[in-house]
Amino acid sequence: MILGVTNAKHTTAFAGLIIGLTLAGIHFAMIPVTGTSVNPARSIGPALFSGGAALGQLWLFIVAPLIGGAIAGIAAKAGVFEKD
Repeated sequence: MILGVTNAKHTTAFAGLIIGLTLAGIHFAMIPVTGTSVNPARSIGPALFSGGAALGQLWLFIVAPLIGGAIAGIAAKAGVFEKD
């Protein structure tokens, strides 16, 4: 989504608003379900202080955003979301 609204072909004056509302929607929908975090730094701090199972799951909160970002970058570069 960020790559789409900031693309030179599809610039919009509302890019910041769209990005912010998308992040807010992700948080509102997923925090009650999974305690999700879209910022790995926000996951590391609480995991270090609570220890135990949180430290065991920390790798997922670091690796998953990296994999998702790589997939999104490859898809955007390939033009998967471009209209003909």
